[in-house]
Amino acid sequence: MKRKRKKLKPIIKLVILVCGFLLIKQFLQSPVTTEQISTSVRSPDPYSNVKKYSTQINDELAKYGLEEYTVTLIALMQQESRGQGGDPMQSSESAGLAPNTINEPSESIEQGVKHFKRMIEHGKKKDVDFPTILQSYNMGIGYINFIAKSGGKHTEDLAKQFSKLQVEKNPTLYDCGGNKENFRYPYCYGDYTYSSKVASNIDALSDSVPALGDKEQTGEAF
Repeated sequence: MKRKRKKLKPIIKLVILVCGFLLIKQFLQSPVTTEQISTSVRSPDPYSNVKKYSTQINDELAKYGLEEYTVTLIALMQQESRGQGGDPMQSSESAGLAPNTINEPSESIEQGVKHFKRMIEHGKKKDVDFPTILQSYNMGIGYINFIAKSGGKHTEDLAKQFSKLQVEKNPTLYDCGGNKENFRYPYCYGDYTYSSKVASNIDALSDSVPALGDKEQTGEAF
């Protein structure tokens, strides 16, 4: 009996070793997903503040039959203020007031829509492209007249030329706050990159708010 037990011990050890090896192999081959070892983190929506004003903007535009430009106005607001403050459309100056005089968002939207409506109507009259309209929200109706005499199509070089003309009229006012490191310097009247920035916002918003998208809001001509 003692001899049989001695013979069994090596066999039992071998079985245990084989089973252990198979268990380790199976564990190593099991896929480990990132969900098992970490929690996914979602980036906050950079347009969340302006999207809150979507209905107000749409309703205000609808008064003039311009509700198809809802995404455009949301994109403009994003560029102006990211939906923050009492004048999120930064429309005080378009009403002949000092910057940030308007301190009620609904009033800001009302004036911003009126300003945009004026740019749209004048832009169509002068037969300029849509990027010119976007730029004119920032640079004023004079930019439309300038582009109409310069081929009818907006470019950043033309926006710089227009900005320079306005700076020369009032160099102490339009000096980028005296900051020569400002990317706009010395073209300190408005932002010559404004149209492309708004167009980028429109593209992003058209993807996230597809029901409000429209081809006229993507920067194409009228």
